[in-house]
Amino acid sequence: MARKKRKVPGLNGSSLADISFILLIFFLITTSMDTDTGLVRRLPPPPDPNQLEDDVKVKGRNVFVVQVNMNNEIMYYYGDESSRVSKAGVQVSELREIAKEFISNPENKPNMPEFHPADPPLPILGVYPVTKNHIISVQTDRSTQYEVYFQIQNELMAAYNELRDELALSKFGKHYRHLDPESDEALAIRGVYPLKISEAEPKKYGGN
Repeated sequence: MARKKRKVPGLNGSSLADISFILLIFFLITTSMDTDTGLVRRLPPPPDPNQLEDDVKVKGRNVFVVQVNMNNEIMYYYGDESSRVSKAGVQVSELREIAKEFISNPENKPNMPEFHPADPPLPILGVYPVTKNHIISVQTDRSTQYEVYFQIQNELMAAYNELRDELALSKFGKHYRHLDPESDEALAIRGVYPLKISEAEPKKYGGN
């Protein structure tokens, strides 16, 4: 007698979609994804529309300008026209010490920020002399690499952090980072060295 050929049973594919979906969820949960990094900064409030234009003018001695051109070359300047200090071809690593000197003005130079007594008086320190009107303006070209911009911001932030740390150690015997952020000590330190970094809209500065 001739043997009958057995039929090969077909595969049941009804559950493949469920398995694929489960695997997809698994990989989405377990796979790490790249995230954008950036600087956390609270933007200043918009100017008062009733404020007179003359009131918002800033003296040249109080402004430290850092410019970056399309070739990622850095220059800075500060001071009034008659006593301006400027330098081109600056390395990123130089900015921290330059900014620290400008912000604190330890020798009370006439082309660096002017001192005013703190008003209102600072917690613990009272009517302490501060360069409260200073401002650091970072101006970049639209072609400036983000990495260069980030490094500049990092050095400027480090300048403030080091000044705050030095003052906290001299006044309270503690590192600034060890102070309670809402304590009178920390408020006083921030009052002496308020963070004043302006991020101007990118402009076209060319390659020179």
